[in-house]
Amino acid sequence: MEELLPKIRWPEDLRRLKYPELLQLAAEIREALCRLAATRTTHFASNLGVVELTLALHTTFDFRKDRLIWDTGHQVYPHKLVTGRYNQFFTIRTKGGLMGYPNPAESVFDLFMTGHAGTSVSTLLGLKCGDDLLRPEEARQYVAVVGDGALSCGIIYEALNNAGGLKKKLIVVLNDNKMSICPRTGGLAEYLDRLRMTRSYAQFKRELSRFLHRLPLIGDTAERLVMQIKEAIKAGLLGGMFFEELGFHYLGPVDGHNIRQLQKYLAMSRDFDRPVLLHVVTEKGHGFQPAAADPVSFHTPAPFQRENGTELRFCKVSARSYTEVMRDAILDQMRRNPKVAAIVAAMCQGNMLEPVREEFPDRFFDVGICESHAVAFAAGLAKAGMRPIVDIYSTFLQRSYDQIFQEVALQNLPVTMTLDRAGLVGPDGPTHHGCFDLAYLRHLPNLVLMAPGDEADVAPMLDLALRLDAPTAIRYPKAPAEMVPRTPAPLEYGKAEVLWWGSDGMIIACGTLLPECVRAARRLREEGLSVGVINARFVKPLDTDTILRAIQQSGFVLTVEEGCLSGGFGSAVLEAANEAGIDARRVRRLGIPDRFIEHGERSELLADLGLDSAGIGRTMRELIGRLPAQVSHLAHLRPSTAKSESLAH
Repeated sequence: MEELLPKIRWPEDLRRLKYPELLQLAAEIREALCRLAATRTTHFASNLGVVELTLALHTTFDFRKDRLIWDTGHQVYPHKLVTGRYNQFFTIRTKGGLMGYPNPAESVFDLFMTGHAGTSVSTLLGLKCGDDLLRPEEARQYVAVVGDGALSCGIIYEALNNAGGLKKKLIVVLNDNKMSICPRTGGLAEYLDRLRMTRSYAQFKRELSRFLHRLPLIGDTAERLVMQIKEAIKAGLLGGMFFEELGFHYLGPVDGHNIRQLQKYLAMSRDFDRPVLLHVVTEKGHGFQPAAADPVSFHTPAPFQRENGTELRFCKVSARSYTEVMRDAILDQMRRNPKVAAIVAAMCQGNMLEPVREEFPDRFFDVGICESHAVAFAAGLAKAGMRPIVDIYSTFLQRSYDQIFQEVALQNLPVTMTLDRAGLVGPDGPTHHGCFDLAYLRHLPNLVLMAPGDEADVAPMLDLALRLDAPTAIRYPKAPAEMVPRTPAPLEYGKAEVLWWGSDGMIIACGTLLPECVRAARRLREEGLSVGVINARFVKPLDTDTILRAIQQSGFVLTVEEGCLSGGFGSAVLEAANEAGIDARRVRRLGIPDRFIEHGERSELLADLGLDSAGIGRTMRELIGRLPAQVSHLAHLRPSTAKSESLAH
């Protein structure tokens, strides 16, 4: 158990520790991370890699007044442990507990919720400029910790360019572990590899300066020659010193697991009066051999127990997920159609596409953390005659909104977007919930938007998408795949699937809450209520014939969606009724209200929002209970019992 760690109640406690105690504390932090990983799925390898860096930062700076922003904040667990949250640490990623990302509501040491990559330098520069304007008398240091994977984001170059031009005093710590979540790709990764292989650039400049001062030259000719030699050697050795050309003073590479060396270089960075980029080389998973050997698998591993000190026993997860179902459908399409290509944005493992990458390396493209580029790149592939699939988490696809509009929908190109992690993602919380895709996609002309009701819908929807000459999107959650016991109706373009009709009420399910809707309806039928279920399948084009019939012929219609109510599926139903001149006062909507949803297990969050079978049933009882007695159980509107039961099974 930890001895020092429980005593760290504030970062200044760190500054009282001697060097051997800091080493002991680093080991205790890693042990705490391992104990946490035994209880639940957490971000693991990335946090193991920044332990020494965290300690060096908090012993060099005072972030009560100095500014610290962690880019892609899933590596802030050590930071949380040394900023007064040790006693709450083992609640992390549980409902009501600590968030797995920085959270300003938890601590003054967390300035932004950073769940997406590449934004830290922009926000840090904004803080610096704001402080300079409003509080010029306060001396502060400004530090951003940026992973090398985030350097594939376009926004970070916009910020670096702006910061270099403004010549504002910032420190950007480049945490280079050769990874994002999966191994990095692209030309910049190769550039960083070259940097890492050279001697310290600062040492190079010192040696060059001593050499040039020994040259027996004088006057302008000497000065020009000195500059030409310096630039030629710099360009030849380090590819033009990209960061220096942007206006940053480059320091490094520095051993990211040597606390003393980190402290020295952080203090050196503090003394410059212009932007500094400190290149720190770390090992993802450092200090825990299995994670260091396989940082991809240990990014967010299943809970594991250590046996005999070294052997690991993982908790088995047997349920097949919607991610796996879509992966298999993509693999099948690529085997059948040589025009199909797959594109991911640094999330090959998260999207479980390793088999696709291995079997079709020439048609698999990992573009890095570049969602905007991914969609525009797909548009180019489609224009050339390919059938690209852009497989990206719903929350990350938001970053490519303009490209979806301009390069895909406006051009009416057959790009298929598969939106993993749509809806509530559970412990990752509000930065990662995919709540907004229905609202931000359904109003775009030309775009077809589908939501499978269960596992049986996934493969047919992908097949249809790849046959349509139009952009399409298919959304599905981070959840075990379910199958409603029935013979699924064939998938028809723009048509919903009626499981059975009900005269008291109809539940229209948009997406994979269909099984919850079916369970609720069956329970209500056992209570003597005639409640039917429709699997919407299409959000756009909407099956207005079926849906308007349900509104007209049933006592109440309840739409159910795992997405935001504002502008979502239920809104589309209300719009359709309004256009048709149909009274929609008996339509009610269940979905995600107009607020950000905190973290917790997906089942807990669905229950809180009334989106599980119990909540759906409760809402339907309330609605049917408001009906006048003569409206309920209208026999002439109810389909025959035989037909109803056959559709139900």
